[in-house]
Parts: sequence; structure tokens; C-alpha cells
Amino acid sequence: MALFAALWLTLGSFAASAQPAAGPAHIRASLLAERPAKPGETVTLAVLMQPDKGWHGYWTNPGDAGLPISLEWTLPPGASAGALQFPVPQTLLVQGLMNHVYEHDYAVLVPFSVPKDAKPGTTLPITAKADWLACTEAICVPESATLQGTVTVGEGPADARFDGWRAALPAPLDRQGTFAAAPTGWRIAMPFPAGAAIGEPHFFIQAEGVADYAKPQAFSRVGDTLVIELAKAAFPAPEPPATLAGVLSLGNGPDGKPLGGIAFAAAPGTVPTGGTPLGAGNAPAPFSAVTLVLAILGALAGGLVLNVMPCVFPILSLKAMALARSGSDHAKVEGVAYTAGVMLACMALGAAMLGLRAAGTQVGWAFQLQDPGVVALLLLLATAITANFAGLYELPGLSLESSGGAAKSGWLGAFGTGLLAAFVATPCTGPFMAAAVGAALILPAWAAMAVFAALGFGLALPFLLLGFVPALRRLLPKPGAWMERFRRAMAVPMGLTVLALCWLAWRLGGPAYAAGAIALAVLVVALLITIGRTQRRGVSSARWALPGSIALAALALIAAPRLAAEGPGGAVEAGLLGAKPFSEAALAQARAAGKPVFAYFTADWCLSCKVNEAAAIERDTTRDAFKKAGVVVLVGDWTRRDPKITSFLSAQGAAGVPLYLWYPAKAAEPQKLPQVLSADFMAGLPGGNK
Repeated sequence: MALFAALWLTLGSFAASAQPAAGPAHIRASLLAERPAKPGETVTLAVLMQPDKGWHGYWTNPGDAGLPISLEWTLPPGASAGALQFPVPQTLLVQGLMNHVYEHDYAVLVPFSVPKDAKPGTTLPITAKADWLACTEAICVPESATLQGTVTVGEGPADARFDGWRAALPAPLDRQGTFAAAPTGWRIAMPFPAGAAIGEPHFFIQAEGVADYAKPQAFSRVGDTLVIELAKAAFPAPEPPATLAGVLSLGNGPDGKPLGGIAFAAAPGTVPTGGTPLGAGNAPAPFSAVTLVLAILGALAGGLVLNVMPCVFPILSLKAMALARSGSDHAKVEGVAYTAGVMLACMALGAAMLGLRAAGTQVGWAFQLQDPGVVALLLLLATAITANFAGLYELPGLSLESSGGAAKSGWLGAFGTGLLAAFVATPCTGPFMAAAVGAALILPAWAAMAVFAALGFGLALPFLLLGFVPALRRLLPKPGAWMERFRRAMAVPMGLTVLALCWLAWRLGGPAYAAGAIALAVLVVALLITIGRTQRRGVSSARWALPGSIALAALALIAAPRLAAEGPGGAVEAGLLGAKPFSEAALAQARAAGKPVFAYFTADWCLSCKVNEAAAIERDTTRDAFKKAGVVVLVGDWTRRDPKITSFLSAQGAAGVPLYLWYPAKAAEPQKLPQVLSADFMAGLPGGNK
């Protein structure tokens, strides 16, 4: 809507601005003078803009959508008004469009020159026809006003508010920077002292058609130079820029207060390479082949680790036992089909995550388990697998009966099993996998998909090797009656997975949602018992079993989520450490007080998170050590989708949980802790400064 309004106003050459919008303005504008001025002197005027709550105005370059304020002056003879001076703007991402806005009161300053022949004691009338665009995240309204003010010729006190408005302007840099074209964008070198404070910077480029505003920006320090990396615009200007000018916002300091901004211009020249990337709020170092290779290797190793997940191991074990009874050719077919299913699921989840992030939605790895509908569907799937293991019915894909004659249907069952295994195994990031998926978030799309494919290949690799290496299949126990008993035994860990999903449903959506999901699971069991009875009689149940299954799945995805409580999932519990809910404001407050901070991010569906909490975090030894050192503990609960936590995780280069950060007292940057913790490690953390 904002983009449409901007295009309409631009094509109409502000034709609509001559007619004020009906009703009161959503941004109130007024014209003020700082003080009286002598003949020939220059004084500052301010166009004070005061948006209503939820509304915003725009910077001189509004970004992907919007329009800035424009002024048409009517001045006394001999008087003149200079260029508009805008304060440092904010970023606002709406549906994938990056806007440069002001969501609070702001003042646009204008130098005003008093006529040299003005008579002292007189009052000079000033009129400005102002046009601007006022927007929310949903609608935009063109607004206009005729602003009137006066400047007294002479001497007098100054308006104290101008000091604050002037301080909000970016400070001009007295030295020129340099810029150079890169394969995917622009690299800009800005003189910036190595010891100068900087928070979460953002560069607001002044020219249009140069950079992609919504793409992540990367920052690194090389001595007394700050290197800024921007992505090229999707539809660049026909001629390369002769200069690149803009405003660097320095973000907020540890106390949460803005550090201001710097206005500078860059000319073509040499830009240094290397340096130290800045952490919070920015993309890591630019893409390289080494980064991609390391990410692929980490994803491959992480996928292998996922095979020991309690909800995957029973499925893999039974498929392996069935494979041991297959002929060589059939084993290869099933191995390839299973691998294809796993890789397809991992790549689909990865593509969905990247697509949602590109559209402006803050999501991370395992985002599917933050959705009540998906959790309800997963509960039904786990219930169905448990019932199969318990012998209530037969599912070809998980059957222990496998022979060469079943090859035609066996590959389809293996493919479906691969899809299921990947879907239930991927929620947690573990060793190797965390860094790999985090790197995928800042890699080009094709490289990121290669990482997700490697994750799926690692998860499928053990089964694939069993299919192609007969010697490995011969290591498996010989088929016999014990296989059926083993299958029944595997119903126990899958049943525990069902109970865990019931608990997650309660934590995610509250009692009513959990009760609805459990009721659907009971209906699934009843349906499967009926199917099993017809199977034992040799009667086909496909005519009514398939529609019944589809109906229950639809209820899980559509009806059950309506029962979920609004807001975040389970409340953060203080526990032994007296933890408080994480927020960037709470983090800044604790750090400003000079206290060490342990911040950890968890979710109720993350098994490795809960293991670490039980084995290392929620321990008496950890509590005593933290209490002695005065450590502030903050916990971010990511069970339910939380854009603020997702954004913070992304700023730390993490795509999911667990994430453990240690902020030593008065340290500038946090230390990222291992994803596998021990009680001794945690107890020694405050004193050892690990």
C-alpha cells in the first residue's frame, strides 16, 4: 500500500497534495524560528513534525516506498532558505520493503538568511506550502498544510528545543571516504577511529537506484577505517554513481541511548580488505568458498548427529532391519528413495525459511514447531507411528516385511519415511549444525540451499550406506521372530515422543489447545485400530481410511490452532538461577550496571536445550557460582514465534536454539559458549572468564 501511494503521488506530481486530506492530519506540522536575527544574519528554522501513534514520516530518501516532506517557500524580498536538514532516520521493514522513517516527533531544520536591508524591530512573515506522506504499516495518506511563521529582526533569547533538534542531525565528516564496486554490490571505506563507540550501525544511502535497501549490510573495522558493504539495487541506475553519500546511524550504546549518526560522502578509490566484522545487527563476513565448504561440512556432520534423536532412531532402526531382508537391488532403491525424501524435506524447510525471511517475517530454523497447527499435525503423525510399532495396523513404509517383489511400493514407503524422519528430526540445532545453518542465513540463496541439502544428506547417509554396502547389512542381526519384538519395543520411545508433544502443545497453546490436539490423537488411534482390523481380515480400507485421515489432518492444521491461547508459549520460569525474561533493554540495563550476564535461548521443543538445562544450567553449583559473582541470568523462550528473539538470534549468527552467550563485566562483545554444556564448565564460568 505504501509503495502504491508513493508511485501514485510521484506520477501525479503531487497533484493530490493541493487538496488536504479530509479530517485532522495524522502528522501535525508547524514552522518555528530559533531566535531573532540581525540584518544579513542566518538563523535556523524548524519544521516540527509530530506523527500520531502508529504513524510515520520519511527521510530525504524514503527507501523502497514513501515520500519525504517538500516545501514551497514564500519569503520577504532579499530573504532566502537553504537546503532541508533531516535528522538521523530509523529503519522500518514492511512486507519485505525497507523504509527510512521517523516514528516519533522530529524536526527538519532549514537555514534562513535575513535580508541585509531588514529594519531592526520589524517582523518578517514566512510562509511554506508543505506536502508530505503520512503512513502506518497498512495505509498511506497524502497530507499538506500552509505553514506560517515569523522572524523578528533584532536580538533575543533562543528556543532551547533547537539544541535537541540540532543534536539529532548527523554530524558531518570532514574527510572523504572511498568506494569500489564488488561482484554483488558496493564496498565503502569511511574514516572512523578504531576506538570510537558503535552499536548496531545502518547506512542510509542518499542516492536512489544504487543499493538494495532491504538486503543485510555488513560492517567491518580495518584500523581507523570502517568498511561498509551494500548489495546492489535490483534495478540499478543506468550510469554508475560518481559519488556515494549518505548517513551512517551508529545505533544504540550499552545504555540503550542513540549514539547518533555521521553524514559523509565517498569518491571512487581503494577500499581495504580483511578486518574484523562487527557482530550484533549485521551480516557476517562476505561470502567465500571457504565459508560455503565449512558450512556444508558442518551441516553434513550435524545431519549425522540427528540420527540419534529419540524420534528418529526408532524409524531408522526398523527401516534398517527391513532393509537387511531385502535383495541388493531393492536395498539400493530404498536407500536412494529414503535419501531423496530426507533431502527434499530439509531443502523445502530451508527454502520456506529463506522465503519468509526475504518477505520480512522474522523466522528461524525449526520455525514450523512454533506453529500450533504443525505441532498438532506432528502429534498425529507420532501417534500413528507409535500405533504402527505397537502392531495396531501395518504401514508399508515402516513394515519389517520387505522383499524384492515389493520394490514397486517399497521405494514409495522409503521416500515417505525419509520425509517424515527429516520433518521430526530438524527442530533442534546441535553440534556442527548450528554454525552451518547460521551461515546459510547470510549466504546467497543457491549456496544456502546447498547447505540444507548437505544437512539432509548427512541425516540420510547411514541408511544410504546400508543400501549400497552389503557388508554393512551383514553386520545387522539375522532376521527372525525377535524383529517383531524389537518393533514393539520401539513403540516405547515413540510413545514418549507423543507424550512430549502433548506437553509441548500445552506449553505452546494452553490447556484448551492441548486438549483439542489430544482428542484428535485419540480419534487417530481409533481410526488406525479399525484399519488394522480390516487389514487382518484381508479387506481393503482405502475407500474410507484415506478420507478419514485427511479430515483429521485438516482438523489438526485448521481447527486445533483456533483453541491456542494468544501470545508467547510457556511463561519463563525463574528456576534455581532466578532468571528473568530476555529483552535487549534488560540486557543493556544489566551491562550498563557493570554486571556479568549469562543469556541463554531455549524452546520447549528443543531436546538438547532441555538436556543442557537439566545437566548444567539448573544446578546448585551453577547457582552458587553465579550468585557469588553477581551474574544476571536472562532467558529467551523461543517456543512460540517471537520476532524480537528471532532478530537477536540472527544478529548473533544463529539460526535456532540453543544459543548461550556470556557477557563478562564491562566487556564489549559477548562470548558464544558451546552448545553442549557441563556443570563444571558453568560453575567455572564467572571466575574463569571462559
